[in-house]
Amino acid sequence: MNGQYFRKKIDQLWLELNNAVDQINRSDNGIISQAEEILMETDSAIRQMKELLRRYEFNNWSEEIRFFKITKPKFIAIYIYYSKVLSIEASRPYADPEVLKAYYKNERESLLHFYRENKEFITYYRRKSTYLDKKYFVRFKFDFKLKLSPELYSYDEEFSTSHDHLVSQILANDMLEQFLSGKINSDDNRESAVESAKQVEWTAPKVALTELLYALYLTKCFNGGQSDLAEIFRWAESSMNVNLGNFHKTLAELRLRKTDRSKFLSLLQQNFNQYLNDLDE
Repeated sequence: MNGQYFRKKIDQLWLELNNAVDQINRSDNGIISQAEEILMETDSAIRQMKELLRRYEFNNWSEEIRFFKITKPKFIAIYIYYSKVLSIEASRPYADPEVLKAYYKNERESLLHFYRENKEFITYYRRKSTYLDKKYFVRFKFDFKLKLSPELYSYDEEFSTSHDHLVSQILANDMLEQFLSGKINSDDNRESAVESAKQVEWTAPKVALTELLYALYLTKCFNGGQSDLAEIFRWAESSMNVNLGNFHKTLAELRLRKTDRSKFLSLLQQNFNQYLNDLDE
């Protein structure tokens, strides 16, 4: 198996997983059922990725580092995130809003403990440092002078490095922090204020909004580039009262345009520049 084919198959797995997660989250099932379904889909994707890796040999350290620092963690992060959401929601007490808020705050405290315990590596990762990548993200290169997970020997050494799982936890906990903050801040007063506000709706073509959201996502405009694409689309749909349908299919249609595939973005630039020019006159 050559590198191009390997990367293509991994990209395809990621796209299919995102599609599945998006479809499940759009369903009317409760959050517990949704999390369970997503865990099954994610488990299947990870198993397929593991089998692909078993049949592939990296060409160099750089390729291996990229896989274990970027590619694998984003799959595992989804599994960790929905596992935690499932655990939190399944154990949630039936209580008044204040008790529930305290419950979610307590869950968030455990995240703060994780950040404190792994502060050094989290700083390394968030600053996009690379000088220790060969120790962190290459298999069979454990450095016992570094802080290692006590679960290290439970890992599959063919499918793990000393720190790729920690990256997955960082990504998952970032998503979980958003989830918990949303639960904590969704009190009755806040909901009433939102409901009483005038609804802002998207009235331009849906394909235009899809084009815009993809551009913003690729430019890492949301949460420092950590937000998932499906999450961004769900936020836009909820905020602007619009159903964007299968946005991956819409992107495929945009790619088929003969001229100016980013037509809406060009229109935005044209209108804004015209506005600035008018102000100058």
